[in-house]
Amino acid sequence: MPYARRLILPAVFGLACAVAAAAPSHSQERSNWLDRCEGQNGRNRVTLCLEKEMTLPAARGKLVVNARPNGGITVTGANRRDVRMVARIQAHARREGDAREILEAVEVRTDGEIRATGPRTRDNEGWSVSFVLEVPRSSDLGLSSTNGGISVEGVEGDMDLATTNGGLTLAAVAGAVRGRTTNGGVTVELDGSSWQGTGLDVQTTNGGVRLRVPERYNARLETGTVNGGLSFDFPVTVQGRMSRHRTTDLGSGGPPIRVVTTNGGVTVQRK
Repeated sequence: MPYARRLILPAVFGLACAVAAAAPSHSQERSNWLDRCEGQNGRNRVTLCLEKEMTLPAARGKLVVNARPNGGITVTGANRRDVRMVARIQAHARREGDAREILEAVEVRTDGEIRATGPRTRDNEGWSVSFVLEVPRSSDLGLSSTNGGISVEGVEGDMDLATTNGGLTLAAVAGAVRGRTTNGGVTVELDGSSWQGTGLDVQTTNGGVRLRVPERYNARLETGTVNGGLSFDFPVTVQGRMSRHRTTDLGSGGPPIRVVTTNGGVTVQRK
């Protein structure tokens, strides 16, 4: 039998919150994620899925989300004073009973940081939790994962973003933003006419970089690669010798925008 459902539960930020499964009401909307998750069942593997929704007071200081070991993080800025979070939980095993037991043992906690804890699993078993959050547009963030991507859109603040196996996607962000990944691509979409804040510094080791820049944008741009191609779809003035590493002033210059990779191509485009 399928086991994909949505749970809405209020929680208080800063207090331990271990949430248990409950039957959904007919008024709760089924998400597309649950439909996709439910479709992962195979001949030798049963996948069970659950969403848990919480509303939390805005964090005092940095909002810390830890999706380790397996899970991604998506954060969107909104006109709100609190934090809306949906935890997307998956568990898999060879038998449905074992998968259900794993799923019900996973706890989503908010004591100091948002994170999930779960049981130890055997071969061909596992669990993961990804977090989807709406936060105030002005928010400081500390986001980390091991196996999962990180995406932030429409947020201004002090941000530290780090994952090992997963991509970084940033759109219309501002402030002091630092991002690192080892195995994953980087996509950055700038907004407005210049960077608002002290700057952007994002890098990957193994993955391509795609940077989209508005017309008439003003910034001190640094980008490049060691092993890969470098492509601009608009003319730039190169400072220093020609290489796969470029530093240039866009427009009248401005705060530094640094987006680099070691192994992968770099594409810089006008929006």
